[in-house]
Amino acid sequence: MTRVGAVVMAAGQSARFRAAGGSEATKLVAKLDGQPIVRIAAETALASRASPVVVVVGHARNSVEAALAGLNIGIAFNPAFASGLASSLRVGLSAMPGHVVGALVLLGDMPWIEPRLIDALIDAFLARKDALAAVPLREGRRGNPVLLGRGLFGAAMGLEGDEGARRLIGALSASELVEVEAPHAGVAFDIDTPDDLAAARRFRAGS
Repeated sequence: MTRVGAVVMAAGQSARFRAAGGSEATKLVAKLDGQPIVRIAAETALASRASPVVVVVGHARNSVEAALAGLNIGIAFNPAFASGLASSLRVGLSAMPGHVVGALVLLGDMPWIEPRLIDALIDAFLARKDALAAVPLREGRRGNPVLLGRGLFGAAMGLEGDEGARRLIGALSASELVEVEAPHAGVAFDIDTPDDLAAARRFRAGS
């Protein structure tokens, strides 16, 4: 049994996307290669060894859930989604079952994450007895997704506002944090605006 789950963060309000002219209720249902962005993220998690996969929804809940129809995932609703990322992280971690020793936290607007990277993070984390987290590294910079060990769940549950786990990761010692070299820059690419989405479409068309 896999002992690491996955939380896909998909509750945000997509304020920048809509302010910049995005027509969708949330950027997460915008299409890339004919698939909603959030579905790409969820399917990536499902193709890895992470289990279970829970998607946290909030803003435009009905549209996001429709985009995920038919997938073998859990859905967790965050009624406080407008308060920021921290509340969604609390909801997602609370949905992890007791046997889970860690959880991958994936952002629903990052379509270039690959299952092999998730598996590499899981393997590296489980191989390090004292590890509290694992992160991908690309050209010396940390990216996403991050793997939070259960030893950090309590601290993560105490975060407020729009704060993610970056501060918690930054406070860890070298023995507590596992860094995994990422194969490409997808660990730093997210879709915040329609221009980002257009760039992603051009990249995929040319690859």
